[in-house]
Amino acid sequence: MGRDLQVRAATPEDLQWIHELRHRVYAQELGQHAPNPGGRLRDGLDGDNVYLVAARGEARIGFVSLTAPWVGRYALDKYLTRDELPLLDEDDLFEVRILTVEPRWRATGAAPLLMYAALRWIAARGGRRVVAMGRTELLDMYLAAGLRPVGRTVHSGALTFEVLTGSVTELTKLARDRYATTLERLRSAVDWRLDVAFAPRPDGCEHGGASFTAIGTDFRTLQRRHEVVAADVLDAWFPPAPGVRAALAEDPAWAARTSPPTDAEGLLAEIATARALPVETLAVGAGSSDLIFRAFGQWLTPDSRVLLTDPGYGEYAHVTERVIGCRVDRFRLRREDGWRIDPARLSAAVASGRYDLVVVVNPNNPTGRHAPAAELRSLIADAPARTRWWIDEAYLGYVDPAESLVGLAATDPRAVVCTSLSKMYALSGMRAAYLVAEPATAAQLRRRTPPWPVSLPAQLAAVEALRDPAYYRDCWERTHVLRRQLAADLAGLDEALVVEEAVANFLTVTLPSDGPSAAQLVAECRRHDVYLRDLSPLSSEYRGLTVRIAVKDTAENARIVAACRTALDVLRPGADSLLAMPTGVPAAGAAR
Repeated sequence: MGRDLQVRAATPEDLQWIHELRHRVYAQELGQHAPNPGGRLRDGLDGDNVYLVAARGEARIGFVSLTAPWVGRYALDKYLTRDELPLLDEDDLFEVRILTVEPRWRATGAAPLLMYAALRWIAARGGRRVVAMGRTELLDMYLAAGLRPVGRTVHSGALTFEVLTGSVTELTKLARDRYATTLERLRSAVDWRLDVAFAPRPDGCEHGGASFTAIGTDFRTLQRRHEVVAADVLDAWFPPAPGVRAALAEDPAWAARTSPPTDAEGLLAEIATARALPVETLAVGAGSSDLIFRAFGQWLTPDSRVLLTDPGYGEYAHVTERVIGCRVDRFRLRREDGWRIDPARLSAAVASGRYDLVVVVNPNNPTGRHAPAAELRSLIADAPARTRWWIDEAYLGYVDPAESLVGLAATDPRAVVCTSLSKMYALSGMRAAYLVAEPATAAQLRRRTPPWPVSLPAQLAAVEALRDPAYYRDCWERTHVLRRQLAADLAGLDEALVVEEAVANFLTVTLPSDGPSAAQLVAECRRHDVYLRDLSPLSSEYRGLTVRIAVKDTAENARIVAACRTALDVLRPGADSLLAMPTGVPAAGAAR
């Protein structure tokens, strides 16, 4: 396989060849279906399936078929009921089918490449598990790929199939480990035409945005910051308060060379005053991620069971699943419900007492929806005593400080509130955050906190920010005005776009199902130095069609709208555009 090897989503011309190859293999060669005079074998899911094709030059090599959960049915439904195979009712399950390779290419790496492409496509659409039917005579090959039997066998024509399943993350890791040399060679050789990066990040999570890669992570081209619109992260569009800027400018050399107060005593005291909390209920960290890693690493083990809202801030899934290895369930939020938490449904999910931790981001990122404090208080009060609730209030200032649960967290050992000062106070670069818990829990966490958890510049900045609430209230109010205008301007680009703005400093735009994918829109906007966040990997509920856009100032919002307008023009069916995702572009993720 040379540099003319290509992996792509099937074209209409490819579909004709797929039907012919399926007939040659599954009717004439294997006897699963009766041959037909037309020499083509179609499928009842053809209109809903996604086909990925491998080709070399003009020669098509093979294909794989994918059925997404939003289709509402799978090929396996023809053989087994949902009672017989409950796996089919999982929210994030994708069916991988009919991986078929032309006879002359079967001794090559075509099949592993197609399976790897399928896993990457599925991961980019929020898929977490796959199900497949594997021919029993090839069972060893499927087992070697990491798939495992579920204990069900089906028969079709002359063939017998074993029903197999596997985790997308584990299968991808195994593929990259087992075929590392081949995949690395292909990475530079293949013309990767899919709208997902060839390789995921090593840790599987995208922390922060891709926009800093355009500015330059080596800091040699910082002037690029004036050219790049970083709407893929939720940093504030406004500067920090005047007192913050003055404190940092007064003696930066001293602030840089001087060790800060060991335990951030002054910052803790300022937080206690600003929030009317006992100082012994507080712990600080270098951003909310620091607190998440530290607290969860102390409280949870691989035997712990955790419930996360879905969609939700991706750092929680990363820490619980990939770092600690907890057993994680999802509480699915749905577009038809306005992405809101149904308190009765959540209460029922938690009532069993099987969860050690429930995580609620409020307002939620990325949906922007806010759950009333009264509802959450009732949920926590009614939940089993063994279940701890982690409430992330990073964006609560955009709603109402009175909606905070810090008062409850300061007295109830079942509740912990985490609040970042980064986004609300324009201090993302400083890295400062705090959590509130009853005194014994907070003290336990402080004992696991190393000295100097927050830098001196960050402590100076955070203290001054907390002393100027009027400045920030004005900024937050102006953010609402900017968001509403941005939403109206984006909605005016195309009546088929679904713009949802909710309550925080961001909004989402969902593309029509017959148009470009979110990844394609993101890639095209990057050509104009406008960076958006593709939400597809967060949840299959987004169906690969939704982007999140941070609210910026008036000028940058205008650039966002202009870039989206141009991108949509380029990506409309029939327009000439490069729809591939470059192999070096990082996969979209879930960070703030």
